[in-house]
Amino acid sequence: MKANEFRKLSAGDLEKKLVDLKKDLFNLRLQHAINQLDNPIRISEVKKDIARVKTLIRENMLKEVAGQ
Repeated sequence: MKANEFRKLSAGDLEKKLVDLKKDLFNLRLQHAINQLDNPIRISEVKKDIARVKTLIRENMLKEVAGQ
């Protein structure tokens, strides 16, 4: 997903998306370890998506703190 698509999600949805992405990454690493992964580039894509989501969660936290 693009960062713009992630920005449209609420804080709760971002947390759920982060959990889902971490599960996906675990499954991809497992498949890679047993040589059943068709597209190894998908691992790096999921890692980048996790980083995007974590960045947006952090931005939202900083906005809340600055707003107080």
